Amino acid sequence: MNSRRLTLGILVFVLGLASAGCGGDDNESTDTTAATTPASTTGGSGGGTTLNGSVGPGFEISLDGTGGITAGDYTLVVDDQSSAHNFHLTGPGGVDVSTTVSEEGEKTFDVTLVAGEYRYQCDPHASSMNGSFTVG
Repeated sequence: MNSRRLTLGILVFVLGLASAGCGGDDNESTDTTAATTPASTTGGSGGGTTLNGSVGPGFEISLDGTGGITAGDYTLVVDDQSSAHNFHLTGPGGVDVSTTVSEEGEKTFDVTLVAGEYRYQCDPHASSMNGSFTVG
């Protein structure tokens, strides 16, 4: 009888650990951020404007420099602050760049934006960590 209770107790303990480690975002912020701050340099249309993306360390993703953006060549600098998230930008003109989920650090992409709607997201948490902007 004692071995059954011990086995049951161990099973409950292991299941509790497994469910605690499953992640999820029940208690985390699920706010999405669509950036409207000005770009860090002037330009657009080949001027080399920088867009600044950030993901993590919590359930946060943002992209600065997209307010009033026009078609042209841009440098996207992403600060990936979590090995549980990534930053993935997609849109018209074949734009499809992303950081790797398991890696952290700064990554730079050269992108050419054309008129249309662009979306950025964390792929593992796309339903709650996302944003978009429009290029005029």
